Amino acid sequence: MFRMLFLFILIMLVYQWRYKLLNALLAVGFIRKLAVRTSMAIPQVRGNLLPALFGGEQFQTDKSNAK
Repeated sequence: MFRMLFLFILIMLVYQWRYKLLNALLAVGFIRKLAVRTSMAIPQVRGNLLPALFGGEQFQTDKSNAK
């Protein structure tokens, strides 16, 4: 019972401080580069993010929907 209570409190604290924890993790260069590399390897993320950054058309990530 004590372990479950401890786990619940830990989850609550992580959720409450999630943005501070994320900023602290992304302040480390290696972890930031790894996060960017991993997210850019996902076609849906890359297809939605790049047009928003550069103002171009959305990239086709699904061959069946190609024009």
